[in-house]
Amino acid sequence: MSPSQEPSALDWIHDELQTLDDLSLRRRLMIRESAQDPAHIQLAERRLVNFGSNDYLGFARQGLVESAMQVAQQRGWGSGASPLVTGRATEHAALEGELATFEQTEAALLFPTGYAANVGTITSLVGRGDIIFSDAKNHASIVDGCRLSGARIQTYPHLDSDCLSKLIGQASEFRRRLIVTDSLFSMDGDLAPLDHLVQIAEDHQAMLMVDEAHATGVFGEAGRGVCEHLGVESRVPVRVGTFSKALGSMGGFVVGSRPLIEWLSNRARTYFFSTAAPEAIAAAGRAALRLVQDEPGRRVNLLRQAESLRQRLQDDGWQVGRSASQIIPVLIGQPDLTLRLADQLREEGFFVPGIRPPSVPAGESLLRISVSFAHTSDMLQALAEALARCRSTG
Repeated sequence: MSPSQEPSALDWIHDELQTLDDLSLRRRLMIRESAQDPAHIQLAERRLVNFGSNDYLGFARQGLVESAMQVAQQRGWGSGASPLVTGRATEHAALEGELATFEQTEAALLFPTGYAANVGTITSLVGRGDIIFSDAKNHASIVDGCRLSGARIQTYPHLDSDCLSKLIGQASEFRRRLIVTDSLFSMDGDLAPLDHLVQIAEDHQAMLMVDEAHATGVFGEAGRGVCEHLGVESRVPVRVGTFSKALGSMGGFVVGSRPLIEWLSNRARTYFFSTAAPEAIAAAGRAALRLVQDEPGRRVNLLRQAESLRQRLQDDGWQVGRSASQIIPVLIGQPDLTLRLADQLREEGFFVPGIRPPSVPAGESLLRISVSFAHTSDMLQALAEALARCRSTG
């Protein structure tokens, strides 16, 4: 037997990949051949209208590049160390200060990613002897943070604040209690009932953490997110966000009281065991915050366009769930049918990602439409017409 034919401890992977193929759940890496553009994408040498980008306001290529390049030329690229060693530099501190001002909080803390922000924050707030109440459709970064914390996890049905109230009322024996939720759910496009959640948290003296990843820049009069939109900002003590969606850059952040930020900088392992992002990234974040404040018309137009498309799809008989945002799911159910529709749309000239388990629960596969400010009315109408043709051809 040749060395290549000898049994390997990894032989099981082949069988598991075949199982994923059989279930239409295997992912295959793509190469984006074009620059990141929320309106168009080139895949396999084909230019498509792009409905897969989270660059909701179209900032990534407009307004951020020059700021990042200037700082990169002045300060170099890599930061060289963890923020608690020598990695936290002038641009990072400036961005944290501007974030706190923008979010109307005492302080802010930057993380390398939104994923790191969620994991680091949850594991810093709770541990063994504590309990977490987590919405059933929270992002994977929240789910992983809950698991890594060592706290008991109680998952409540999606958006069901009545069930949450009952569950938390039965958990008085725990040392600390944390309620955690997305504000805008990334696959369903619906909004958390934050007005109810803040009241539950206050009634039971529980901590409340809200992840505004997909809402920052889009919701609220000033663009601070759903907490602002629903008028509960001052009642949410822990708010998480990211620069990688509507703000067009990368990196996560937490805003809140000064003691909270001091605690996280001392306890969040994803913060102090990660090398700080380059200062140029922080410069891009500062530019994005200025754009959010200077161009409110972008989010107004974005949500208006999304509502128009959502209504058209509903009129055409598609199920879009409780979407109330720039994220519009077309609910399909089965992964094989979802992939088939995504392929048909690609043939029509549109990139609309097919979302399957584990990104969504079994039986809830969907097409995820991300509307951007960069999309024209003609693009949205053409997508709706293409979906209608896919429906008519089965």
